[in-house]
Amino acid sequence: MALWQQAGLWGLLGGSALVIGAALACLVELPRRVTAGIMAFGCGVLISAVAYDLLLEGYQQASIRPIVAGALAGSVAFALANRAVSRGGKACHRKRSGEQQTDADDGGGFAIAIGSLLDGIPESVVLGVSLVGGGGVSVAMLAAIFLSNLPEGLSSAAGMRKAGRGRTYVLGLWTGIALMSGIASALGAGLLADASPAVLATVSAVAAGALLTMIADTMIPEAVEVEGGMTGVLVVLGLLVAFVLSQGGRGG
Repeated sequence: MALWQQAGLWGLLGGSALVIGAALACLVELPRRVTAGIMAFGCGVLISAVAYDLLLEGYQQASIRPIVAGALAGSVAFALANRAVSRGGKACHRKRSGEQQTDADDGGGFAIAIGSLLDGIPESVVLGVSLVGGGGVSVAMLAAIFLSNLPEGLSSAAGMRKAGRGRTYVLGLWTGIALMSGIASALGAGLLADASPAVLATVSAVAAGALLTMIADTMIPEAVEVEGGMTGVLVVLGLLVAFVLSQGGRGG
């Protein structure tokens, strides 16, 4: 199997958590604190994966300059794009399952989907890039993507259901986003297969900056709002679990 095909399948696996979460939202109504707890744990896993699998490995491949420049560029790019997508208030609550999503009937559902795709593109590209050079996919990064996508699909889909969207619409929307995640991962591997270590390090740093900004701007505030005092503990627990996974080697 070609490298880009492998990358596409790994990206699809990570994105499938969105579909699983949406399906759960259609079948059962989980307490918001459960969803927030999963999100907080996913934040910790994602932070660890970003620090060790993206920034540290990128630094070891190249130097400090592409890491700093790439991370800052990714952070600013995500913040500006997220602001543009969230303008009007429809996508800024895309991870929430409360009353904030009741505007889905007038286009909010589509805005939520675009915002979620914005979150998922850096993650998927990173999965594809991790396969370049024969290193195999990062177990910690894959776990981080899955655990961050699951509560996003669950809570956003629950909000859409409350806003009156049917199951076919909800599941079809998240399935489309999962497919786009697979495509982004395949493109990341295909287009960067012959890239230099400096370029790969820069791409990883851009994704790291975008992901950390996404965590700070959307995931942690929304987890704290619902979960409250245990959010920090769950974040630390997730970080430690991901650190253990990253030290346990890489799978492919």
